[in-house]
Amino acid sequence: MDKEQEFEQLVSRMLELLGEDPNREGLQKTPHRVAKALEFLTEGYHQDPKEILNQALFATSNDEMVLVRDIEFYSMCEHHMLPIIGRCHVAYIPDGKVVGLSKIPRIVNVYARRLQIQEQMTEQIADAILETIKPKGVAVVVHARHMCMEMRGVQKINSTTVSSALRGLFKSDERTRNEFYNLINTPAPSNF
Repeated sequence: MDKEQEFEQLVSRMLELLGEDPNREGLQKTPHRVAKALEFLTEGYHQDPKEILNQALFATSNDEMVLVRDIEFYSMCEHHMLPIIGRCHVAYIPDGKVVGLSKIPRIVNVYARRLQIQEQMTEQIADAILETIKPKGVAVVVHARHMCMEMRGVQKINSTTVSSALRGLFKSDERTRNEFYNLINTPAPSNF
C-alpha cells in the first residue's frame, strides 16, 4: 500500500468515527480529495528555502531597503490543523546582494505550507533570508487570523495576531525600524 492509499484509508476511518458513512455519494471521493489537499498544504516540508533564494541572487550596489509587503498566505496551525490566513511583510537591506523579488513570497509559502505557529513562521522567514542573502538587516511582520480562535475555543471573530522578527539594522537602528513600520502601515495607492 502506498502512502496516498494509506492516507485515504485514515480519512475514511476518521469519517466513520465522526458518525458519517464514507460510502455515501457526497463522501466517496473525500478521502482522495483530503489527501491531495493536505499534500499541497504541507508541500513546504519538501522545499529548501536556501536553495530557492540561491537561485536568484544578484550583485548590487544598492544599500537601501527592499520591501515586499502584503504577501497573502494560508497555513494550518500545528495544534488543531485549522487554517491560519494572513499577510506578511518582508524587508531587507542589501549588503552587496539582492534576491529576485518573486523569491520572497516563495519563501513565505515554504514556511506557511507546513504545520505552524505564527511566531515560529515569522522567525523562520527572517532567519532564512538572513542566512542566505546575508543582508545588513531583515524585518518580517505577519498579520493573521487563526481559525482555531474563531471557529472553536474563544470564538473571537476577526481577531488578528501580529508577530515580528527583526534582525541587524532593523533591530539596532530606530530610524530604519521606523521607516519599515511607516512603509507597511501606509495604504497602497488606489490604482494598485
